[in-house]
Amino acid sequence: MKSAAVLAAGVATPSILTSRAFAAYPDRPVRIVVANTPGGPSDIIARFMATAMGDPLGGSVIVENKGGAGGNIGMGYVARADADGYTILLTTSAFAVNPGLYNSLPYDPFKDFAPICELAVSPNVFAVKPDLGVGTMKEFVALAKKDPGKFNVSSPPIGTTPQLEAEVLKAREGLHGMATVVFAGGGDALKALIAGTVQLSSGVLAPAHPQIKAGQIKGLAVTGTKRWPDLPDIPTMAEAGFDDFVFETYCALMAPAKTPPEIVSKLEKVALGVLAKPDFREKLIQAGFEITAKTGKEHMERVAKEVPMYKKIIEGAKIAKL
Repeated sequence: MKSAAVLAAGVATPSILTSRAFAAYPDRPVRIVVANTPGGPSDIIARFMATAMGDPLGGSVIVENKGGAGGNIGMGYVARADADGYTILLTTSAFAVNPGLYNSLPYDPFKDFAPICELAVSPNVFAVKPDLGVGTMKEFVALAKKDPGKFNVSSPPIGTTPQLEAEVLKAREGLHGMATVVFAGGGDALKALIAGTVQLSSGVLAPAHPQIKAGQIKGLAVTGTKRWPDLPDIPTMAEAGFDDFVFETYCALMAPAKTPPEIVSKLEKVALGVLAKPDFREKLIQAGFEITAKTGKEHMERVAKEVPMYKKIIEGAKIAKL
C-alpha cells in the first residue's frame, strides 16, 4: 500500500528514474576519454569511433585527452566519474600492463569498470630513418651493440606495449646502454624519430603507418603474428630472427562500474554496429588497425589472461616496478 501511495503522490522510485534516464539517453554529449595525448593510436581510433557513433547513438560524441602517468591519470579519472553513460574510456593494453608495473594504481581493472566492447588491435613496429643504413632488426642490433651508448629508442608512455617490448629487446640483446626515451604519447615518440632525436622507434603501427608508406621512416619488423596486409615487405619479429616476440596493442571501450546495464548494452550495440560496416573496417585497416569487435564479456576474458601474462614478462625482463 505504501508503494502505491508513493506512486499516487507522483514520487518516482529509483527504477522509474533509471528507466526515464535511459529513455532520454543521450540528452547531452557523450565523452570518450583517451588516457593518452593526441596523435597516438588510441586517440586516432577514438576520433574515428566518435564520428561514427553519433548518428546511431542519437547524440553527439566527443573526445577528451587525459594523458599522463602511463595512462593511469585518464583511467583513474573515468573509474571515479559519474556512472551515467556520459563519460567512457578508450583504453589500450596499458590497462592490463600497469597492474604488473606499478606498485599502486588509481583503478582496479576487474572492479572499477563495466566493459563495453573491444574495438581493434594493432601490432607494434620497430622503425628507423632510412639514412641509418640498416635494413633489418638484426642489422640494427649488430650496429647498436658496437656502441650502445650512442643509440636510443623512443616509445609511448611507461606501461604501453611498445615501451615494454623496447625493454625486452634491450634485455635479451644486451643493449643495456641504449636509453629508452619515453614520451607522453605515440605521436610524440614518432616525431622524435623523424626529427633524428632517437635512432629507433618502438611504437604502435597505426600512427607510423602513413610515414612508412610515404618512405619517411623504414619499418624493420612488426610484432604481430603475421605481416601487415599493405606492408608485405616488413617481416614479423619471428621472421626477423626474434622468437617469442609478439606484442599487440588493443583498444577497447569501458564505462564506470555502476553504469546502468541498459546504457552499457546500448553503447556496445552501437559500437559493434559501427565496426561491422565494411567501409569503416577498411578505414581502420588503412590506418593500421585490425578489427576484433569483441563483446564486453569477451574483452574481459582477454584482460584476465593478459594481466598475469604481462606481470610475468615484466618480472622476466627485470623491469623495476614504479
